[in-house]
Amino acid sequence: MEVVIVKDAKAGGELIADGIADLLRRKPDALLGVATGSTPIPIYDALTAQVAAGSVDASRARIAQLDEYVGLPAGHPESYRSTVLRQVVEPLGLSQEAFMGPDGSAEDVQAACEAYDKALAEAGGVDLQILGIGTDGHIGFNEPCSSLASRTRIKTLTEQTRVDNARFFDDDIEQVPHHVITQGIGTILEARHLVLLATGEGKAEAVAQTVEGPVAALVPASALQLHPHATIVVDEAAASKLKLADYFRHTFANKPAWQGI
Repeated sequence: MEVVIVKDAKAGGELIADGIADLLRRKPDALLGVATGSTPIPIYDALTAQVAAGSVDASRARIAQLDEYVGLPAGHPESYRSTVLRQVVEPLGLSQEAFMGPDGSAEDVQAACEAYDKALAEAGGVDLQILGIGTDGHIGFNEPCSSLASRTRIKTLTEQTRVDNARFFDDDIEQVPHHVITQGIGTILEARHLVLLATGEGKAEAVAQTVEGPVAALVPASALQLHPHATIVVDEAAASKLKLADYFRHTFANKPAWQGI
């Protein structure tokens, strides 16, 4: 696991976008796993700027969704499909054919979960998966005490997650669904490169537990310690509870340029 401490969210977004651009130069049709929420927006903004400037060609990139609410009507502006299309697919100039995600409105939700897991495998697997982290250490919608071997499945959200996400629903928690489809931790760990971005003091405890705590289902993100290529990018506020922060700064400052992120 590599931990990179940056000045702020903008710097983190630019660093990760640079890594994605390098991947697309090596593998133009790379499958990019994307997260939603406010945290990864600087990544998508920075990558879109690079595409607009002509410094990288994303025209053959493919986009895979991490999770989806269950029960929102098709086309709901806060469905994660709509969000990914709005924040990633359209700004990069991609067609909807480049996008894949689970069907949160399916009649048979379990079958939809299994179908999505299969579709990811048949697509060759995710090359780089962007992740955020919840204040309780969840990744995707794998809430605390999720199985570290879990596959794509339906999950019930904790009240804290619904409170955190109410800001996307006019601050009305009653509009936030109780259930979601999420890639499981086992599914997430199959991506070739995991990149987690965390910003703000509110994420500091979760980051410290993820990086320096034991691998435990109570902190789902701690499973990233088991991955051979996981990169944790945090701003100064989110890094504030890391005991080894100075070491992480030193190792990144002395990292060979050829390694990338």
